[in-house]
Amino acid sequence: MTHEEYMRRALDLARRGEGHVNPNPMVGCVVVKDGRVISEGYHEKVGEYHAERNALLRCEEDPAGADLYVTLEPCCHYGRTPPCTEIIIEKGIGRVFIAAMDVNPLVAGKGVQTLRDAGIEVVTGILAQEAMDLNEVFYHFFETHRPFVAMKYAMTLDGKIACHTGDSQWITEPQSRAYVHGLRKKYSSILVGIGTALADDPMLNCRTEEGVDPVRLVADSQLRLPPDSQLAQTAKEIPTWVFTAEETLQSAKGRERAEALNRLGVDVIPCGSADRADHRGKIDVARVLALLAERDIDSVLVEGGGTVNASFLEAGLVDRVYAFLGPKLVGGADSKSPVEGKGVAKMADATELEHIEVEHFEDDIMITGRVKEGGVSCSQD
Repeated sequence: MTHEEYMRRALDLARRGEGHVNPNPMVGCVVVKDGRVISEGYHEKVGEYHAERNALLRCEEDPAGADLYVTLEPCCHYGRTPPCTEIIIEKGIGRVFIAAMDVNPLVAGKGVQTLRDAGIEVVTGILAQEAMDLNEVFYHFFETHRPFVAMKYAMTLDGKIACHTGDSQWITEPQSRAYVHGLRKKYSSILVGIGTALADDPMLNCRTEEGVDPVRLVADSQLRLPPDSQLAQTAKEIPTWVFTAEETLQSAKGRERAEALNRLGVDVIPCGSADRADHRGKIDVARVLALLAERDIDSVLVEGGGTVNASFLEAGLVDRVYAFLGPKLVGGADSKSPVEGKGVAKMADATELEHIEVEHFEDDIMITGRVKEGGVSCSQD
């Protein structure tokens, strides 16, 4: 096998940690000796051993002189676990092949230097882009200190997310919906607006094998989430946070609603824009993200309706878009669109995506891409 093939195996292992290691990165490791894979490992759960230590501790033969392939630069500092460079040196590894470098200042470049100072040959950059793409949430969160925001919606071919009656089940096929549950495992939290919560009474959980339920978030400026909703009734099993306006909690009725939700386990969080006259009584989505970062939430899957989607997009806070297209036409000037709000005045000001990927699920099409840096295009003909 080639270096790239061993590293690709390490990347496959890393993916097994999806949903279990946030806000840490997903990391995989393969140990090779005399052309044979003698051990493998990956970062399985946040707070537990990293991939390199797992692989080396599970080695059933002496790894001295072996090659070690790892998808991220080994850590060299004490945190919740001992440094991986320490055990790599202790076990006498001969060469270390690294896909991507760490961006943590405690590690960046220092892990590689520690290994080289110990006389270990280090090669970097093997499948680096693939490794960075795998951990786009980790890199974004660490570099910006803001949760990664992925906006997801399903729409008909005429751009509608519901009929004029509000009915929206179902636009896409079961395979598409299964993929969405995979996204709910990938991202640490999921956010909807109160309109979606009232119309659909969703659970917003992850219904996949070995699924991990995201923290459930509701943007609810007037605190209208019913105590008998599925979200409120299951809040003691799955963390559920409701963001509301400060003005709502200043009224007796608002405080009463908050107390009723609190008793069910819902965390009611004031998060308005009282300092801005034009935003009073509304949810400040930038503040929402700041509060999530303080709670170590590294990513948000926005599954809100057109109003919520527009709030994040207009604020320049969307990093990735997942658009599912079902082969249906519903029509109707009053039928809801995936992004509402005021919209841009010129096509040149439209938000653009790059690094586009297209997948088919039965008769559905899914298009995903990263929002271009800066959010809008400044290109000219």
